Amino acid sequence: MRKTLLIASGVLLSASAVLAQQPVQPLPKVGGCPLGYTSSGNYCVPSSSGNTRGAIEKTGNSCPLGFYSSGNYCLSGPSNDREAIQKTGKSCPLGWFSSGSYCLKSR
Repeated sequence: MRKTLLIASGVLLSASAVLAQQPVQPLPKVGGCPLGYTSSGNYCVPSSSGNTRGAIEKTGNSCPLGFYSSGNYCLSGPSNDREAIQKTGKSCPLGWFSSGSYCLKSR
């Protein structure tokens, strides 16, 4: 019984780790790089510290829900578990909702 409970707990942990978060990946460089990123040619790349948060290029003067401004970028907040993309047109794709100039992935 205890072994089954441990396995079930592991499944729950795995499922929660799959929540959509903003990917930590290289970004096109627009001015200076955001917090946690370093310059590499025409890109901002995640630093090797391991504390880097996912980011998206800022559109206009505001960031989507759960993100905060860092120069010309929006960084995912510490408790944010949503992914953001820039909105194209007036609506978001199925499974996403609008947040200013962005679309956020629904949970």
